[in-house]
Amino acid sequence: MAVAADKRTGQDPDRYGPGPDSEWRRIDWSEHQHWVEVAGTTVNYVELGEGPPLLLVHGLAGSWQNWLETIPHFARTYRVLAPDLPGFGASPMPPDPISIPGYGRLVDGFCEAVGVEHGVLVGNSMGGLIAAETAIQHPRRVDKLVLVSAAGITAEHQRNERALAVMRRFEVALTWAATHPSPRFLMRPRARHAMSLVFAHPEKLPGPLLVEQAKGSGKPGFIDALDALSDYPLRDRLKRISVPTLIVWGDRDKLVPLRDADVFEELIPNARKIVYDDTGHVPMLERPARFNADLESFLSE
Repeated sequence: MAVAADKRTGQDPDRYGPGPDSEWRRIDWSEHQHWVEVAGTTVNYVELGEGPPLLLVHGLAGSWQNWLETIPHFARTYRVLAPDLPGFGASPMPPDPISIPGYGRLVDGFCEAVGVEHGVLVGNSMGGLIAAETAIQHPRRVDKLVLVSAAGITAEHQRNERALAVMRRFEVALTWAATHPSPRFLMRPRARHAMSLVFAHPEKLPGPLLVEQAKGSGKPGFIDALDALSDYPLRDRLKRISVPTLIVWGDRDKLVPLRDADVFEELIPNARKIVYDDTGHVPMLERPARFNADLESFLSE
């Protein structure tokens, strides 16, 4: 699907990475940070904008900062909410063991706590698995669903040490990067190599953006969440998702294979996929102009 340049920013939709003046860098995020109690745990989240609700769910080793290039764009016309899942970001560990159904209930409870009856749900990686689970468990909450490099297909049938080792490498790389939180350091070859598990071209991304992404690593929920997502059946339940679903993937994703996008598209009744060339595991950061335009188009349908 051809996408025109963003009318407000003039950004080339084919550009890798954000432009030189990303809007998120001009926002005082502390003014938009909130806390809410959900099912016996405290959830940190950011909220920006007014309008129909748009809920963004990060992935494993992630945080709300994974959506820095998405939030300001859609806050012009949507009420955008991006929580830190319990055990990640600034949200503490939950009182109960981490599980995918538990995170699905958490999203439902979060919506109840912040006054969202229903809205659009977008999830990346493990957040995509959680978003799909929420749409299955709590269909009344979800008007439309967007799965961005979503986990839940390959992991279901590859619960082995090799698959788990790749994900642990992912966490180690981000944790290592977080111990050197300097934009200049993250542009060095060794640092770029560590981040190449996540991004197709980390050297093309601004240092400050990489610093914000590294902040989501080294959190206590990682091992439990990794164990939960690699041992949870989803495939046979996808047919229960009844809402329009957009699937977005990068063709160079090293963490979740591109073939999983085909499975999601085949098994979810009202789904279609978009694949970005020369893109890794986080299209919303690697191709933000294209992602925002595609998401905006999907929401307007």
